[in-house]
Amino acid sequence: MALRRVPSNAASSDTHGEKKKHLQENHAHAVSTKEVDTGAQIIAGLSGELDPAEAARVRRKIDYHILPMMCTLYWVQFMDKTTLGSAAILGIIEGTHLSTNQYNWLGTIFYISYFIFEYPQNLALQRFPVGKWMSFNIFVWAIALICQAASTNFAGLFVCRIFLGMCEGSITAGFLIVSSMFYTRKEQTLRVGYWSQIISGFISFGSLHIKTTGFAPWQWLMVITGVITLTVAVLYWFFFPDSPTNAWFLTPSERATAVQRLKENQTGVENKHFKKEQMIEALLDPKTWLFALFSALDNVPNSLTNQRQIIISSFGFTYLDTTLLGCVDGFIEIMTIWTGVMLAARIPNGRAYVGVIYFLPSLIGVLMIEFLPWSNQVGLLFGIWLVDINTTGFVLSLSWLTNVTAGHTKRVTTNAIMLCAYCIGNAAGPFMWELQYRPRNRIPWIVIGICYLTCPLLLLAIRWLLAGENARRDAEPIEEDEEFFIEKESEDGTRVQVKVDKVWCRRNIGGWR
Repeated sequence: MALRRVPSNAASSDTHGEKKKHLQENHAHAVSTKEVDTGAQIIAGLSGELDPAEAARVRRKIDYHILPMMCTLYWVQFMDKTTLGSAAILGIIEGTHLSTNQYNWLGTIFYISYFIFEYPQNLALQRFPVGKWMSFNIFVWAIALICQAASTNFAGLFVCRIFLGMCEGSITAGFLIVSSMFYTRKEQTLRVGYWSQIISGFISFGSLHIKTTGFAPWQWLMVITGVITLTVAVLYWFFFPDSPTNAWFLTPSERATAVQRLKENQTGVENKHFKKEQMIEALLDPKTWLFALFSALDNVPNSLTNQRQIIISSFGFTYLDTTLLGCVDGFIEIMTIWTGVMLAARIPNGRAYVGVIYFLPSLIGVLMIEFLPWSNQVGLLFGIWLVDINTTGFVLSLSWLTNVTAGHTKRVTTNAIMLCAYCIGNAAGPFMWELQYRPRNRIPWIVIGICYLTCPLLLLAIRWLLAGENARRDAEPIEEDEEFFIEKESEDGTRVQVKVDKVWCRRNIGGWR
């Protein structure tokens, strides 16, 4: 099977000799179908406008089957990632005899492992079925999480955290790929924002009340969260789809509708063939590195994940109060992300401006923590909660990068670069929290403030760069004289041509910016 490009006046019923003549005279070329987007193959030959009502029905069906699973896994991911911080006030530091430096290293090694395996994970997500590969990683990650309960020292926890970072690198990258395969640009902004947490605080609170001889509350926390993660791994293996072209819950006609809905994206659905030219294009694209710099700086403050419980308890709250107050962090994060993505979806080209607005409360929170008296327990607590609002900017940047990147290999490469930068920021952050800076931690909060000042400026710079790219692209002449065909072998052995909209082919031949 092959795809070939011919001018619009070329008849699809040409003989083999005439096809060859057309190919030579019109500088057309043929490529293997392994280089063609899977979406092009499933809608080949379809004509006519897509029925909006049918498209909406299929989208609702996709939402019903995909979003609950994505939200559940993202909650589990966040819950598992924060177990170290929760375990800090449940006795893990004393139980495993950790020093402050060792505790910080447990936070850092997770992201170093994440960084090392991020690009291999992205390549695997391109090579293997997305749902099955994610399920395998969730399973290994669940086992590593449970094994932490059996760890009695720093070395054991260190090895478990390596496996956690290695496996978790597949989740966000996989979700970005799945979102781009099932949803339009506008829909992606909303759906990416729906992934989130809140229940982990209640699990920590419950673990604190478990009284067993020889098995500490922090160990119960690891086992409970590990079992939950293991259950999710099994569900993903059987129920999470790999692509709209083979989603088990869609009929053949619904699969075609799901693919046709994505025509406006001009980014394709999926292509298992690695394209070196698209990888090089991603590496040479300035916006790739602006997004990466934003990702790194925005996630240096994410080291608060493992420090927040310790900081809040240092304000004078009891351990019971601290675990319950952790639920408020999750609620604030969910509400701010939800409102942020709703605003961004309704304001044309407004992601940068919405992101900037949501950094302002975080800056105010940093100032409150720096300058309020240490005796102002409630004020300091509200400062911590305001800092959580900055998460919206990173969520918007994830959907933004996916929307402005076309070509499956290029999208995989840019996702990997951004998530590697995410790891660098997260790996560097824990080392700010030295024992000598406690309890006020003024140096770490100054670093966080600088990051929150720089990140809004980077969002505005990215918007300015993309606006220039759009202006140049809009000024390019539109090619109207080409048609694209996929050549297939019919059941009786003859070769037939099936027309495919060029929007599904051009990006796979030369890449679409």
